[in-house]
Amino acid sequence: MLVLDLFGNIDNLPDEVGNLVHLRYLGLSCTLIKNLPDTIGNLQKLRTLEVESTNLHQLPKEILKITQLRHLLLNPYGGIRAPRGIGTLVNLHTCAGVYADATFASELSTLTYLRNLDVRNVSEDHASELFAAIFKLENLVSLSLNAENTYLGTPLPELESFSPPPHLQELCLCCGLFEMPNWLASIENLTSLELRRSNLLENPSSVLQFLPKLKYLTLYEAYKPKIIGKEFCEARGYPELEQLSITSRDLVEWTEIVNGAFQSLKALRFLSCLNLTFLPEGFQHISTIQEFWLWKSHGDLARRLRSKENYKIKHISKLKIYEHR
Repeated sequence: MLVLDLFGNIDNLPDEVGNLVHLRYLGLSCTLIKNLPDTIGNLQKLRTLEVESTNLHQLPKEILKITQLRHLLLNPYGGIRAPRGIGTLVNLHTCAGVYADATFASELSTLTYLRNLDVRNVSEDHASELFAAIFKLENLVSLSLNAENTYLGTPLPELESFSPPPHLQELCLCCGLFEMPNWLASIENLTSLELRRSNLLENPSSVLQFLPKLKYLTLYEAYKPKIIGKEFCEARGYPELEQLSITSRDLVEWTEIVNGAFQSLKALRFLSCLNLTFLPEGFQHISTIQEFWLWKSHGDLARRLRSKENYKIKHISKLKIYEHR
């Protein structure tokens, strides 16, 4: 057997799983698993371990015996602790949903083949060492940094002094931000950016719209003001942006889009923007747009788009409009 993918009401993985010595993929996501058996160390040919959305909080030290492991897909919410010695798994390409602590930070720089890293619970006691290690990961193309207590908008300590690795293409920051980090403007190869629970007071587009290769932008409770205007995207701003997703409790109105803005935009999504009541003038002039989502929207906006303001969206081939009830 090469692949074993389990899900559902499974709370125990038997020791006999260690007999599946040819296994290359073990999937336990969306189960009730709390522990992995010590025999998991027998799976010397395992390349991918996926334990997302489980009750597992700690990887056993026996995982370190699987020296050819390539992909660790852990808990995307609270994170799973890695054992001391995680730095010996030098063939890892993906480490996602790992709980950050001082031990992990001290060993991270040895994982030089990492291409995808998603770190949870970044806090003051290890942030400096963690960020220094990340900078050394020259093969890293995708990075997600999540502060502790992200639901409270906790800032990432030492973020302003962070230096991104040289080939970074995808970045997610889940943390409070007092202002946009200056180093963001230097990531010339960035194609995807997510800002989550940032609660910015300043317009993030003052930096973001000039990133030359940015294609995907997600702003999830990232921007506090109730009104955004034409300054959100200047003429020729966001030259390569194809998808923009906005979630905001605060946003009431987007007043205007200038001609020449969003020249490559294909999809615009407003998700749970419950107070948004006005779609911007100029939206109808974005000829490239193919998809528009309005999910859990204010009823007044949805009704107007179906009637007197339908001219703003009638050129779009794929529409999804769901009112909040």
